[in-house]
Order: sequence, then C-alpha cells, then structure tokens
Amino acid sequence: MSGAVTTPAGRVAALARAELTLFGRSKGMIVTAVFVPLVLPVSARAAVQDMDLAGSGLNVGLVVLPGAIGFSLLFAVYSALVGVFVGRREELVLKRLRTGEPRDGEILAGAALPAVATGLVQCLILAVGCSVLLDVAAPEAPQLAVVGVGLSLVMCAALAAVTASFTRTVESAQVTSVPLLMASAVGSGVAVPLELMPDRVASVLELLPLSPVMTLVRGGWTGELSAYEAVGPVMTALAWTLLGVFAVRRWFRWEPRR
Repeated sequence: MSGAVTTPAGRVAALARAELTLFGRSKGMIVTAVFVPLVLPVSARAAVQDMDLAGSGLNVGLVVLPGAIGFSLLFAVYSALVGVFVGRREELVLKRLRTGEPRDGEILAGAALPAVATGLVQCLILAVGCSVLLDVAAPEAPQLAVVGVGLSLVMCAALAAVTASFTRTVESAQVTSVPLLMASAVGSGVAVPLELMPDRVASVLELLPLSPVMTLVRGGWTGELSAYEAVGPVMTALAWTLLGVFAVRRWFRWEPRR
C-alpha cells in the first residue's frame, strides 16, 4: 500500500502550523514580535513632531507610518526569525527535518511563514491605524507600497537566515541581529527620512537593505515616486534578496555550532 502523497505546499503548511504552535508558547517571542513594533511608533511620534519637515513634502503621518512598518519588519520578521532559525537548529529540529521528505527550502519557508504572516498583518494594522489616528490620506500609488512590503518580507526572512548562520546560541541572536537593526533604524529612513539628510549621505544610505522598502512605501503614500524612479529601489531590494538567498545556500548551518 503506497504512502500518502504530499505536495511542497502541503509540507510547508504543515511545518508552518507546527512553528505557529511553538511561536504561541514563547512569551518572549510574542512580546518582541507583536507588542514592540506596535509601541515604538507611538513613542516615536513625539520625536517626529520636533523634526523640521518644512520643504520636504512630508508631515508627521508620512514619517511615522512608513517608520512603523519598518519597525514591524525589523522586529516581527527579521529579529524574530533569527531566534527561530537558531533555536530550531540548536534543538536539532532542522537536522531531523532534513532526513524526511521536506526539502531545504521548504523547511526554511515553513519555519519563516508564521513570522512573515505576523509582519504582514502588523503592516496592515499599522497602515490603517496610522491613517486614522494621524489623518494620513489613502495612498496615491498603493502598488508601490505593496511591492515594497512584499519584497521586504522575503528579504528580511533571507537576511535572518544569513544572520542565524553566524549565530551560536539563541541568547547571542539578540546581539548578532543588532547591527542590521541599528543600521536600518538610523540609516534607512525608518526613524529619520532620507529626505531630511544631505544628498551625498542619502545617496549612500539608499543602498542599505531596508532603504528601498522605505522609499517605496513612502512613495506609495505620497504618489511622488514615478514608475521610472521606483525601478532603482526595486532593483536594490531584489539585489539584497538574491544576495541573501545565495548566502543562505552557501553558509547556512543545519547542525548545532560547536
């Protein structure tokens, strides 16, 4: 009698359900991935109100809203997944899964799916909440925001797997994820829009992983980013995503680091 036939989508869904169960049991993960991104934008509003936005074409809402989405991507997806990948590796979960039917990509996708879904839901809630509370008009070019968020979810998952490759323990994951978190928060327009920075500095910071996402999201709301101007940010985000995927295939570790 032949065994049950499985599909890649079915295997990924099964792994995601198991990961979601583990996610719900971790209080620390819930706080980091759910509450922190929702609280940070509220606390950042006062700082944004003190910024000199005159002449930039921005207002408080157009700074806080993309920044809130950026914080969500960094904490709910990137930071959370670094801990997930390291934890499952050190617990030998990944090693055992590789002896079964799922392929490597399916295992990583299944582990990442709950965090990615959490990040997506947060982005939607933050977009609606900021629009209502900060009186932000509907996006002029929503397709740009959709492309930006979609690319960022895949990119953050890939970069999290790369960071996990060089992280020894779950505890040290809180340290190894800091460089990208700080660089993105300070230099990618999450906390301070690139429009407020000197042109030469901004042109360099535009190459950071999360910078094109912030450009696309903010441009989607303002409508001031043309299709031609959006090509550059899209290509930069794709380049980081492909680089992350290549690094995962090259250096990701499936067994505990000793």
